[in-house]
Amino acid sequence: MIDLLELHKHFIAPHIRPHAAAIDCTMGNGNDTLALSRMLGETGRVYAFDIQEQALENTKKLLEAENAPENYILILDSHAEILRYIPENEDVCCVMFNLGWLPGADHSTFTLRESTMRAVDGAVRLLAPDGIILVAVYPGHPEGKLEGEMLYEYFKTFDRRQWCVSRVQIINSPTSPYFFAAEKK
Repeated sequence: MIDLLELHKHFIAPHIRPHAAAIDCTMGNGNDTLALSRMLGETGRVYAFDIQEQALENTKKLLEAENAPENYILILDSHAEILRYIPENEDVCCVMFNLGWLPGADHSTFTLRESTMRAVDGAVRLLAPDGIILVAVYPGHPEGKLEGEMLYEYFKTFDRRQWCVSRVQIINSPTSPYFFAAEKK
């Protein structure tokens, strides 16, 4: 079966370039942060956000254990504050979101529409030409379903002359995760 959460990483590769930056807006256990760190290498930068101390600790341990390039900045704050931390002149080639909750942790802390919308809007403003925003959505819980609906309504308004936005989804499994890929021309 297709693993959509692995597939979305293949969307990133064509957008990676030397000296660029990537943003992991939901660092979780650090898997996306690690993948971005490796793809960008020593000349790139990765900014990773999470509101949970446990996520930051898990990510730091993973990056150290995997000998990731030391090209990352781990930020203990909401992804909604993205514009406070990322310089406007940064060459941002990729922004990733993996909405929902920290895998293996308490499900009472999860992403919310308001902060997600602020973060995605900030990502749109920061993204350089030929960059990509990937947002993994989990519609199997009520807030995740609403986040997905909100993002669909948001992304469908993008000018197709400037953006190409796709939704990748297993259509016969409505509660399975899916993702949006928004590529800036």
